[in-house]
Amino acid sequence: MITLDETHDPNASSWVDGADAHPEFPVQNLPLGVFSTPGGKKRGGVAIGDFVLDLAAVSSRLQGDAAKVAQLASGETLNALFADGNDAADALRKAIFTMLTDTSSKLEVEPLLVTAAACTLHLPFAVGDYTDFYTGIHHATNAGRQFRPDNPLLPNYKHVPIGYHGRASSIRPSGGEVRRPHGQRKSPDSDTPTLGPSQRVDYEMEMGLWTSGSNELGSPIGIEDAARHIAGLGLLNDWSARDLQAWEYQPLGPFLAKNFHSTVSPWVVTSAALAPFRIAQPARPAGDPAPLPYLLDPADQAHGAYAIEMEVRLLTAKMRAAGLPPQRLSKGPMTAMYWTAAQLVAHHTVNGCNLRAGDLLGTGTLSGEARETFGSLLELSEGGKNPLALSNGETRSFLEDGDEVIMTAHAARDGFRTIGFGECRGTIVA
Repeated sequence: MITLDETHDPNASSWVDGADAHPEFPVQNLPLGVFSTPGGKKRGGVAIGDFVLDLAAVSSRLQGDAAKVAQLASGETLNALFADGNDAADALRKAIFTMLTDTSSKLEVEPLLVTAAACTLHLPFAVGDYTDFYTGIHHATNAGRQFRPDNPLLPNYKHVPIGYHGRASSIRPSGGEVRRPHGQRKSPDSDTPTLGPSQRVDYEMEMGLWTSGSNELGSPIGIEDAARHIAGLGLLNDWSARDLQAWEYQPLGPFLAKNFHSTVSPWVVTSAALAPFRIAQPARPAGDPAPLPYLLDPADQAHGAYAIEMEVRLLTAKMRAAGLPPQRLSKGPMTAMYWTAAQLVAHHTVNGCNLRAGDLLGTGTLSGEARETFGSLLELSEGGKNPLALSNGETRSFLEDGDEVIMTAHAARDGFRTIGFGECRGTIVA
């Protein structure tokens, strides 16, 4: 069920300075996160324009149920807020919307705003488990073609959402360094592998799905209920060491090539905020198999995709030294997903696997059909065979030390206020 209310009104205005014109965080968004200030504790916050609303401070000024909900969101993670589903977060969003649009609240609430530039942002959840899927069919085709030119997609791809379990301990919020990983590599002209730093580090332009509520072990989540277990979305860069991956991934899939670092944007754009941007899942090409019944729900097919555009930019060390802006490498839609978000949740639990609030599900690299939408250097450089030419004369097959990857995304649809996800960025170091 897609529910729209006053919080989605494109004409709604906030008294917070600059919020109405903000490209990411107008009052129609109100994403949740965890922040700290110098000398202060981690605590929940809401992004509004260039400020963060301190939820711990807000909770002390509310009464009854509203105070209890704000207290759930004022700790060091958002897990408690989403432990029983999305209802508490939805109620909090409405209460905050009223506060930030009602000018009579300004005198009391304005002192609770903290300048965003003065805040450190942290992981929004204590991540118990992390699963990365492979839903971008164009990426799967492009990558598979490099290894199997005549049969890029394996036979199961169009029948089952492919995924693997990643490492939750190495998930980090946007910003900072990503250390180039070491591992075994084997070149095609060598008889034996060697140990050393990866020479083919890559980014992956993905969206992350944060889960809410839980299901008992042994009790699947049905496709008709799966969307209610999505707390919200954020950007995800699942960094990849392609040379390590090529040597190690058979027969059990990714290991050291993936578990060294995954970067997420720190703000959770809630499912409630994204309601206006739910659109029909693109129809499958003629001849493709229909999903099995446990993955097929008419309502999900009608509203299970998102009108979200994703973008990745690169800032090299030379660009930084010369004062040049980052260069856009690609931009593409989230509708590149072959499977919907709800289908991922339903499939993840059909065997009885139990999800918990704050689990992270990655979509996998989302590339469109056109080259300018490709979501990785593996595709843009054709596996390194055709290096990408940058505007300052540099070239890239894969990432070099000092390269900073910056991902952004915006949900946009006619008749509604565009909202953003903030940044997901990281810099490769030796």
